[in-house]
Amino acid sequence: MTSTTAQPAALPAVQPHSRTEDAMAILTGVTLVSVGVAFIASAGLLTGGMTGLAFVLHYATGIGFGKLFFVLNLPFYWLALRKLGTGFTLKTFTAVALLSALVGLQSQFLQISQLHPAYAAITGGLIMGIGFLVLFRHRCSLGGVGILALYLQDRCGWRAGKVQMAVDCCIVLAALVTVEPQRVLWSVAGAVALNLVLAMNHRPGRYLAA
Repeated sequence: MTSTTAQPAALPAVQPHSRTEDAMAILTGVTLVSVGVAFIASAGLLTGGMTGLAFVLHYATGIGFGKLFFVLNLPFYWLALRKLGTGFTLKTFTAVALLSALVGLQSQFLQISQLHPAYAAITGGLIMGIGFLVLFRHRCSLGGVGILALYLQDRCGWRAGKVQMAVDCCIVLAALVTVEPQRVLWSVAGAVALNLVLAMNHRPGRYLAA
């Protein structure tokens, strides 16, 4: 008697991204993140990760955000190089340098006269989340917590979005030392919006391209 048991469909072969696709993704992702940063900064808010820490130090010292962001990420390249490979490290370094430059030039391209903190937090967080998602799916990050989140997702299966959300909320709440509570609360809302995009769309095994 012939068996009629259906055989499981074979998984499609993983199609790696080309260098051109990676380059376009880095440009797209970083541009989106820079616009989200502009929204957040225009309302005097914060966000999570090294971006948020750079904001805290910028508000406290007056040093340019781009310079602080670039320097804060330097120690994390060792982890990226050791655990995630040369390709990931080079793409991440490029993305961090590009974001530092874009944020420094942002006022020449984008000027926002008035933006409600709630809208700035939620919309800025969503835009940044989409930018991070583009970068993550091309094996790239913006350094810092993103490197750690991707490493833990690869090593332990923990969702990168949830790891980053937990760390981001801690960083934003720590800003209570230098920022008034209302701005911190809106900043937490923005960080949650950012990381919900990642938690819902960047899960282990969901995206096959490399």
